[in-house]
Amino acid sequence: MATSASRPRTSVAAEDYLEKIEQLISRKGYARVVDIAAELKISQASVTAMVQKLDGEGFVKYEKYRGMVLTSTGLEVARRIAHRHQLLTEFLRVIGVADEKVIYDDVEGMEHHISPETFAAIEALTRYLEKNPGVMTKVAAAKK
Repeated sequence: MATSASRPRTSVAAEDYLEKIEQLISRKGYARVVDIAAELKISQASVTAMVQKLDGEGFVKYEKYRGMVLTSTGLEVARRIAHRHQLLTEFLRVIGVADEKVIYDDVEGMEHHISPETFAAIEALTRYLEKNPGVMTKVAAAKK
Protein backbone atom coordinates (compact mmCIF):
# COMPACT_ATOMS: atom_id res chain seq x y z
CA MET A 1 0.00 0.00 0.00
CA ALA A 2 1.24 3.48 -0.81
CA THR A 3 2.19 5.71 2.03
CA SER A 4 0.19 8.83 2.68
CA ALA A 5 3.18 10.88 1.49
CA SER A 6 2.97 9.30 -1.98
CA ARG A 7 -0.81 9.64 -2.29
CA PRO A 8 -2.26 12.58 -4.18
CA ARG A 9 -3.82 15.17 -1.85
CA THR A 10 -7.56 15.50 -2.28
CA SER A 11 -10.32 17.30 -0.43
CA VAL A 12 -13.31 15.52 1.08
CA ALA A 13 -15.50 16.99 -1.68
CA ALA A 14 -13.11 15.83 -4.40
CA GLU A 15 -13.08 12.33 -2.92
CA ASP A 16 -16.89 12.27 -2.86
CA TYR A 17 -17.00 13.29 -6.52
CA LEU A 18 -14.39 10.74 -7.57
CA GLU A 19 -16.23 7.99 -5.69
CA LYS A 20 -19.53 8.98 -7.33
CA ILE A 21 -17.96 9.18 -10.81
CA GLU A 22 -16.49 5.69 -10.38
CA GLN A 23 -19.86 4.33 -9.20
CA LEU A 24 -21.64 5.84 -12.21
CA ILE A 25 -19.08 4.54 -14.68
CA SER A 26 -19.26 1.07 -13.11
CA ARG A 27 -23.05 1.08 -13.20
CA LYS A 28 -23.82 2.89 -16.47
CA GLY A 29 -20.57 2.82 -18.41
CA TYR A 30 -20.27 6.62 -18.30
CA ALA A 31 -20.56 9.63 -16.01
CA ARG A 32 -22.01 12.99 -17.04
CA VAL A 33 -22.40 16.21 -15.11
CA VAL A 34 -26.19 15.82 -15.09
CA ASP A 35 -25.89 12.30 -13.59
CA ILE A 36 -23.49 13.41 -10.86
CA ALA A 37 -25.69 16.41 -10.01
CA ALA A 38 -28.76 14.19 -9.72
CA GLU A 39 -27.01 11.63 -7.52
CA LEU A 40 -25.38 14.19 -5.22
CA LYS A 41 -28.47 16.44 -5.23
CA ILE A 42 -26.52 19.57 -6.18
CA SER A 43 -26.57 21.95 -9.12
CA GLN A 44 -25.03 21.10 -12.47
CA ALA A 45 -23.03 24.34 -12.24
CA SER A 46 -21.43 23.17 -8.98
CA VAL A 47 -20.62 19.79 -10.51
CA THR A 48 -19.14 21.41 -13.62
CA ALA A 49 -16.89 23.61 -11.49
CA MET A 50 -15.61 20.65 -9.47
CA VAL A 51 -15.18 18.42 -12.52
CA GLN A 52 -13.15 21.15 -14.23
CA LYS A 53 -11.01 21.41 -11.09
CA LEU A 54 -10.56 17.62 -11.00
CA ASP A 55 -9.60 17.72 -14.68
CA GLY A 56 -7.02 20.41 -13.98
CA GLU A 57 -5.58 18.36 -11.12
CA GLY A 58 -5.31 15.26 -13.30
CA PHE A 59 -7.99 13.13 -11.63
CA VAL A 60 -10.43 13.08 -14.58
CA LYS A 61 -10.43 13.76 -18.30
CA TYR A 62 -13.45 15.97 -18.98
CA GLU A 63 -14.93 17.03 -22.29
CA LYS A 64 -17.73 19.58 -22.12
CA TYR A 65 -21.10 18.09 -23.16
CA ARG A 66 -19.55 14.62 -23.45
CA GLY A 67 -18.78 13.44 -19.95
CA MET A 68 -15.65 12.30 -18.23
CA VAL A 69 -13.42 9.37 -17.45
CA LEU A 70 -11.21 8.85 -14.45
CA THR A 71 -7.48 8.98 -14.95
CA SER A 72 -5.42 6.24 -13.32
CA THR A 73 -4.79 8.61 -10.40
CA GLY A 74 -8.51 9.42 -10.09
CA LEU A 75 -9.41 5.75 -10.25
CA GLU A 76 -6.88 4.95 -7.52
CA VAL A 77 -8.39 7.57 -5.21
CA ALA A 78 -11.98 6.49 -6.01
CA ARG A 79 -11.19 2.84 -5.33
CA ARG A 80 -9.39 3.68 -2.09
CA ILE A 81 -12.39 5.66 -0.84
CA ALA A 82 -14.83 2.95 -1.96
CA HIS A 83 -12.74 0.35 -0.09
CA ARG A 84 -12.74 2.51 3.04
CA HIS A 85 -16.51 2.96 2.75
CA GLN A 86 -17.13 -0.76 2.34
CA LEU A 87 -14.79 -1.79 5.16
CA LEU A 88 -16.10 0.80 7.62
CA THR A 89 -19.66 -0.31 6.83
CA GLU A 90 -18.64 -3.91 7.47
CA PHE A 91 -16.87 -2.94 10.71
CA LEU A 92 -19.91 -1.14 12.12
CA ARG A 93 -22.14 -4.11 11.28
CA VAL A 94 -19.68 -6.56 12.87
CA ILE A 95 -19.58 -4.57 16.12
CA GLY A 96 -23.36 -4.61 16.30
CA VAL A 97 -24.59 -1.35 14.80
CA ALA A 98 -27.89 -2.39 13.24
CA ASP A 99 -29.50 0.80 11.93
CA GLU A 100 -28.47 1.20 8.27
CA LYS A 101 -29.03 4.96 8.31
CA VAL A 102 -26.76 5.30 11.33
CA ILE A 103 -24.15 3.14 9.61
CA TYR A 104 -24.33 5.20 6.41
CA ASP A 105 -24.14 8.54 8.24
CA ASP A 106 -21.27 7.39 10.46
CA VAL A 107 -19.29 5.98 7.54
CA GLU A 108 -19.78 9.19 5.56
CA GLY A 109 -18.40 11.08 8.54
CA MET A 110 -15.40 8.79 9.07
CA GLU A 111 -14.23 7.62 5.66
CA HIS A 112 -12.33 10.76 4.72
CA HIS A 113 -10.90 11.58 8.12
CA ILE A 114 -9.10 8.53 9.46
CA SER A 115 -5.41 7.99 8.92
CA PRO A 116 -4.05 5.04 6.93
CA GLU A 117 -2.69 3.65 10.22
CA THR A 118 -6.11 3.77 11.92
CA PHE A 119 -7.79 2.32 8.85
CA ALA A 120 -5.32 -0.60 8.80
CA ALA A 121 -6.08 -1.27 12.48
CA ILE A 122 -9.85 -1.20 11.86
CA GLU A 123 -9.41 -3.52 8.89
CA ALA A 124 -7.36 -6.00 10.95
CA LEU A 125 -9.87 -5.87 13.82
CA THR A 126 -12.81 -6.37 11.45
CA ARG A 127 -11.17 -9.45 9.91
CA TYR A 128 -10.37 -10.82 13.38
CA LEU A 129 -13.94 -10.31 14.61
CA GLU A 130 -15.37 -11.96 11.49
CA LYS A 131 -13.19 -15.03 12.13
CA ASN A 132 -13.97 -15.04 15.87
CA PRO A 133 -17.69 -14.24 16.29
CA GLY A 134 -17.62 -15.39 19.91
CA VAL A 135 -15.72 -12.24 20.80
CA MET A 136 -18.68 -10.08 19.80
CA THR A 137 -21.00 -12.28 21.84
CA LYS A 138 -18.88 -11.43 24.90
CA VAL A 139 -18.84 -7.74 23.98
CA ALA A 140 -22.64 -7.73 23.56
CA ALA A 141 -23.02 -9.36 26.98
CA ALA A 142 -20.71 -6.77 28.54
CA LYS A 143 -22.85 -3.93 27.13
CA LYS A 144 -25.86 -5.11 29.16
